[in-house]
Amino acid sequence: MEQYIIRGGNPLAGEVEISGAKNAALGILAAAIMTDDTVLIENLPDVRDINVLLEAMESIGVRVERITRHAVMMNSENIGEVSVDYDYIKRIRASYYLIGALLGKYKKAEVPLPGGCNIGSRPIDLHIKGFRALGAKVDIRNGFIVAQADHLRGSHIFLDTVSVGATINIMMAASMAEGYTIIENCAREPHVVDVANFLNSMGANIKGAGTDVIRIRGVQKLHRTEYSVIPDQIEAGTFMFAAAATKGDITVKNVIPKHLEATTAKLLEIGCEVEEFDNAVRVVASKRLCSTNVKTLPYPGYPTDMQPQIGVALALAKGTSIVTESIFENRFKYMDELTRMGAVVRVEGNTAIITGVEKLSGARVSAPDLRAGAALVIAGLAADGITTIDDIVYIQRGYELFDEKLRSLGAEIEMVHSEKEAQKFRLRCG
Repeated sequence: MEQYIIRGGNPLAGEVEISGAKNAALGILAAAIMTDDTVLIENLPDVRDINVLLEAMESIGVRVERITRHAVMMNSENIGEVSVDYDYIKRIRASYYLIGALLGKYKKAEVPLPGGCNIGSRPIDLHIKGFRALGAKVDIRNGFIVAQADHLRGSHIFLDTVSVGATINIMMAASMAEGYTIIENCAREPHVVDVANFLNSMGANIKGAGTDVIRIRGVQKLHRTEYSVIPDQIEAGTFMFAAAATKGDITVKNVIPKHLEATTAKLLEIGCEVEEFDNAVRVVASKRLCSTNVKTLPYPGYPTDMQPQIGVALALAKGTSIVTESIFENRFKYMDELTRMGAVVRVEGNTAIITGVEKLSGARVSAPDLRAGAALVIAGLAADGITTIDDIVYIQRGYELFDEKLRSLGAEIEMVHSEKEAQKFRLRCG
C-alpha cells in the first residue's frame, strides 16, 4: 500500500526545479533505437513511465547505461528482437512509439496494444493509417500491432484529427523512408518539436515541426548524438496551480515560459499574479480566485493534461465556472473524488459546471489517473484537515519526487506504506 497523506491549509512558497518532459522523453528514447551508434540523452525525468520503457527496450537488446539519475547512454546495434513483451507495455501508453522507431529502422515491428491511464478513447487508427501510407502492412493479431514492409516510401498523409502520438510515430517511420513525406494537420505540441529536433540531431531531415505541416526527406542512416530533453510544461503548470489553490507564492525554475502561455493566461484570468523570467515563472495568489470558463484544445490551446489542476482551483474560486473537455471523454473522473472533499460540481457530458466554495475539507480519495491524481494532491494541500490519496502509482508515472518537491515548498505531505505510518503522520500533525 502506497499512499500520500496530506495535512492541508499551508500556503506553498519557494522555488521548485522542473524535471525533463516525460512526454518528450518517451518519444526521444524510442527514436534513439533508430541508430546503431551510441546516444547520450540528458535531463530525463526519473519516473515510472521512463523506467518501464527503458526496461522494455533492454528486453529487445538495447544496451542502456545510467550515467546519472537523469542521463542515459544507449546503444541499439545489437537489437535482436522487434517484438516487445506485453508485461512492460501494458503499463504505459507511449509504448506505441516503438512501432514507428522499429518500423523505420528495421522495417518491421511487433508491439502490444498500449496501456497507461484510462482517461478515454485514444485509438491508434491514425498511426496505422500513416504506416500504411508509407507502404507498411499493418495488422492487429492477438493483442499485438504487427507492422512490416519491404520498403518504406514517402507519402502525403493527412491526419483526420490532431494527434500527438500519430504525428510522432509517423514522423519517426518517415525519417528513414525513401523519398519525401508530407504530414498535414499535425500536432504542434512542444514535445513533437523536441522529438523532431532529436531526430535531426541524429541526421534526419525534418522541417516544420511546431506547425501543422511537417515535411520529411528520408535518410538511409542516423548517427550518434548528445541531446537534452526540454522541461516538462505539465509538471510546471501543476506547481503553478498549486500556488493558486493554496494562496501561495511559487517560482518554477528550468522552464520555457513560451510553452506555458495557455496556463499562464488562465492563472491571470482567475486573479493570480504571474511574473515571467528567461527560464522561470513566478505565480502569486494573494486573494481568493475568480471564476472563469476553460476549454481544452490541442496546443497552443489549453492542455487537456492541465484540466484537472484548473478544475481544483476553480472549485475554490468565487462564482461559477464551466470546464469543457474536448480531448478525452473520461477526464472528469476526479470530480467525484473532489465532491467528497466538499466541491460543488455538476458534470454534463463533456462539461463540468463548478460552483466555487470557500474551503475544501480533507477526505480519503483515489487517484483515477496521472494528472487527476496530481490535482487531488493540490486539493488536499488546499483543504482543511487530513487527506489520504490512494493509487498514487498513477502519479508516480509522471512526477519525479512529487512529495519531496512539495515539502520543499512548505507542504505537509508524506508517502506512507502502512496504516501505522499514516497514524504516525496524523499524530504528528495533531
